[in-house]
Amino acid sequence: MRHRIATYSDESSEAGSPRAGGDASGPADGPAPELVAPELVAPELVTFTGVEKRFPDGTQALAPIDLNVRDGEFVSIVGASGCGKSTLLRLASGLTEATAGTVSALTGRISYVFQDPTLLPWRSVRRNVETLAELTGVPRAEYRPRAAEVIELVGLGGFERHRPRSLSGGMRMRVSLARSLVLSPDLFLLDEPFGALDEISRERLGGELLRLFELRRFGAAMFVTHSVAEAVFLSTRVLVMSPRPGRVVAEFTVPFGFPRPAEMRFREDFTRLTAAVSRRLRDGEAG
Repeated sequence: MRHRIATYSDESSEAGSPRAGGDASGPADGPAPELVAPELVAPELVTFTGVEKRFPDGTQALAPIDLNVRDGEFVSIVGASGCGKSTLLRLASGLTEATAGTVSALTGRISYVFQDPTLLPWRSVRRNVETLAELTGVPRAEYRPRAAEVIELVGLGGFERHRPRSLSGGMRMRVSLARSLVLSPDLFLLDEPFGALDEISRERLGGELLRLFELRRFGAAMFVTHSVAEAVFLSTRVLVMSPRPGRVVAEFTVPFGFPRPAEMRFREDFTRLTAAVSRRLRDGEAG
């Protein structure tokens, strides 16, 4: 059964009223309306069809889920601990297999950022950033300039020779982001990457991630978080999951354009949408 789509709209608009510009039915006669080319639909980068996941100990992590993520989307996933959010990412990446249903990834260029930066302590920032490119066989002449570019993009210029032990938690997470961006992913999977950071670092890194998305440093993202405000600020869509076995119980389309200034978090329309997502999250937990 498909989940409910919660469409957010301007509450000042009257339901059923025509759009600005006259009667919705148009004039009875007069010049023929201008033909408008249909909007191109972005390709689906990953599709879940009837996907379930049950672990060997009998624990059912996911109930049947139907979901797709298209190029150009930033999809955040919120839900209670243990509801299967991380399992969704692992299925999308191919790190684990579904018990039932199918997961179809239309791209092999997938990068994964875990909750822990998992850096190699004996390698410098630059060498850590280059690690995944090395392991996947990207020619050195190709990944070296890419690494230098993304190090600058994530704000680590000047720290190329530093080792992880001399970096703050936020800086180590920037290294992890840069390491994945070197692969120029079509699909970027982020499993609560800012969860261990203080609020200021979390907001700053969220802004950096959004800037990278706007610059099209990756095609689409699936982002797991426990912060509803963070999900709304970063996303084009927010999915709400029920407690285990996880299923998608609501979906909210985020109407805000880009760029998104930090001050947007204090706007009434932002707080109203955040409250709506939070209510649906509580309802799901109560159910």
